[in-house]
Amino acid sequence: MAVISDKAMMRAAGLALLALALAGCTELFGPSQPDPASQMPLLETRIIQLVAERRAQTAPKAKIMLVDPELTKVARKRSAAMASANAFSSGDDQHLAATMIMNDDAKFQGLVGENVAAQHFTVAQGIDVDAFAKRFVEGWAASKPHLENLSFPDYDRTGVGASANADTIYVAQIFTTDLGLGDKTDKDAPDVQTVPTPQQGKDDSKVPALRGAIGGPSQ
Repeated sequence: MAVISDKAMMRAAGLALLALALAGCTELFGPSQPDPASQMPLLETRIIQLVAERRAQTAPKAKIMLVDPELTKVARKRSAAMASANAFSSGDDQHLAATMIMNDDAKFQGLVGENVAAQHFTVAQGIDVDAFAKRFVEGWAASKPHLENLSFPDYDRTGVGASANADTIYVAQIFTTDLGLGDKTDKDAPDVQTVPTPQQGKDDSKVPALRGAIGGPSQ
C-alpha cells in the first residue's frame, strides 16, 4: 500500500487551489481577444462577399467585380489614413482614394467610386468579423448614394481596405470602370471631375473632354 506524505498532500492541495483560481480568472476576465489588426484581412474578404451578394440582388445584370490588387492597395492606404486621422477626410480632399488612383495612373480615364464607413469597437469585446461586415454593408445599402456606388452595373473592378485604431475600424471600398474609353493618350495631369452619381458620370463620358469622374460621395 502506497503511503502519501503530508508534504505531497499539501502540494497537491495547493495545485488544486491554483487551478481553481486560474479558472476563476478566466471566467472573470474572459479569454483574450485577437489583435484587431490581424482580423482586418478577414473583414475585407467578408465585406467583398456581402457587397457582391447585395449587388446581385440590387442589379442582377451588373458586371461581376473582380478584386484588383492595385485598388486593394489604394483602399488600404485610404483606410489607414482615416484610422490615423480618426476622420473620413484630410483637409479639403474629400476624394482622397480617387485622387490617389489618378495620380498613380495618369493614363486612366473612366469612373472611380468610393464608399467609406466606420464602426466603434472595444478591445474587451473584440471584433466579430461577420457581424461587423454585415453592419458595414447594411449601412451602405441603406444610403442611396452608397447603394448606387456598389450596384452601378458598369463597375467591374473593386478593392477593399480596412484599418483599426484603438477603438474604431475604418473601411474604404473603391469601384472603377474604364467605360471602354481606353488609355489617355497625352501625359497631362489627370483631370478629376466630381459627379453626383456614377450614371451621370457615364453619360458625361460621351463628351470627349470628360475624364476621371468620381461616382458618388466619399462618405
